[in-house]
Amino acid sequence: MFDIDRWIEIWVTITRNKTRSLLTCFGVFWGILMLVILLGSGKGMKNGVLGGFEGFATNSIFFYADRTSEPYKGFNKGRWWSMRNRDIESILRNVDGIEHLSPIIWGARGEKNIVFGQMTGTFNVKGVMPGFFQIERQDVYYGRLLNDIDTQEKRKVCLIGVKVNETLFHNDDPCGKFIRVNGLYYQVVGVVKAKSSNINIGGRSEESVFLPFTTLQQSMNQGDIFHFMGLSIHRDFPVQSVIDEISAILKMQNEIAPEDPQAVGVVNLAAQFSTFEMLFTGIDLLVWLVGMGTLLAGIIGVSNIMMVTVRERTKEIGVRRALGAKPFNIISQVMSESLLLTALAGLMGLSLGVFLLDLVSRMLAAQPAEDSNTFFTNPEVSIQTAVAATVVLLFSGLLAGLIPAWRAMQIKAIDAIREE
Repeated sequence: MFDIDRWIEIWVTITRNKTRSLLTCFGVFWGILMLVILLGSGKGMKNGVLGGFEGFATNSIFFYADRTSEPYKGFNKGRWWSMRNRDIESILRNVDGIEHLSPIIWGARGEKNIVFGQMTGTFNVKGVMPGFFQIERQDVYYGRLLNDIDTQEKRKVCLIGVKVNETLFHNDDPCGKFIRVNGLYYQVVGVVKAKSSNINIGGRSEESVFLPFTTLQQSMNQGDIFHFMGLSIHRDFPVQSVIDEISAILKMQNEIAPEDPQAVGVVNLAAQFSTFEMLFTGIDLLVWLVGMGTLLAGIIGVSNIMMVTVRERTKEIGVRRALGAKPFNIISQVMSESLLLTALAGLMGLSLGVFLLDLVSRMLAAQPAEDSNTFFTNPEVSIQTAVAATVVLLFSGLLAGLIPAWRAMQIKAIDAIREE
C-alpha cells in the first residue's frame, strides 16, 4: 500500500542538503542525457545512410560480361563475350530462389538524342523488363509502368524520368504523346523517379527513358544480346549459392572456363547491405557501451553520496533501531532515496534528450531538399529504446542504494547512540 508519509519523509531528507542532492542528480542527468543523444544520433546516421537506398531491393545482385582470363575450347584468354536471351531462360529454369529478374540493354546516348517538337535533350536510354521496377522501385508521377504485354508485343512505348519530363513537357502530363528516341518514335505511358537517391542502375532514372527490353533489342539490331542482368533473391535463399549457380550457367553456355574468375562480373549488393546492417549494429552496441559507461559514473556518484548520507545519519538510524524499527524499514528508506534521486534526474535527462533530438529533426526537415544532409536525418529514440533506458535507470537506482542500505544495516544500535 502506498505510504505518502514515508515518501514525504524521504523528500524532506533529500532536501536537507540541496547542494549534495543537486550534484548527485547532475551525474545521473548527464549520463542518461548522453545515452539518449548518442542513441538518437546513431539512429539519425542510420536513417540518413540507409534512407538513401530506400526502394532499392537490398537482396539484389547484378551480372555483366567481362573479358575472359583463361583460354578454353580453342578460345584465347582476353576474349569478349555477351550474355544472350537463352541465358535468361536457362537461369529461370534451373536456379531456385529468384524473386525478380530483368536483363538490361543500354541505348545509344548521343547529343540531344531525345526530341519532342522543338524541345531536345540528352538522356540515358534503357531497355528493361517489368522485373526491373521491383529491383529499382519508382515513384510514378503520371501514367503507369511498363508491363509484360509491352515486352511480349514489343510495343513502341516508353517511360520518362521527371527531368526528361521537365525538359520536354515542362512538367505537364505527357502520357499519350510521342517522343523521338534515337530517331524512332515512342508513345509516353508514364513519368517516374527512383525512390532511392544514393544508388541507381546505369544512370539516374529521372534522367532516363525506359523502353521495353524486346523493343529496344530489336530496334538496335543486336539480335539476342543484352548488356546487364539484375535480379533479386528470396530472403530465405543463400545469396552466394545463387551467384555460383548463375555464374556456372553463364560460363557453360558461353564457352568460358569454369575456373575463370574474371569473365562473369558480379555486383553483390545484398552483401553490401548486409555489411551496412552489421556496421550500424556495431555502432549501436558502441553507443550503448559509451552511454552506459557515462550513466555508471553517475550511479557510482549516487552510491557514494548515499554512503556519506548513511554515515551522517548513523545516530538517527541507531535510535530508530533501538525503538524497534525493522530492517526492512531502514533498507527501504535508503534504497527509496537512491531510487527517487536517480529517477528524477534520469527522467529529466531522458525528456531533455528527446526534446533536443526532436528539435534537430525539425530543423533538418525544414531545410530545402537540395541543401538537406542525406547522411543524417530524423534522429530519434524509439519507444522501445526509451522504455529500455528507463528500466536500466530504475534498476541502476536500486543498485546504487544497495551497498549504502547494507552499510546501514551493519550499524548496531548501541554503537550508533554513543557516536557523537
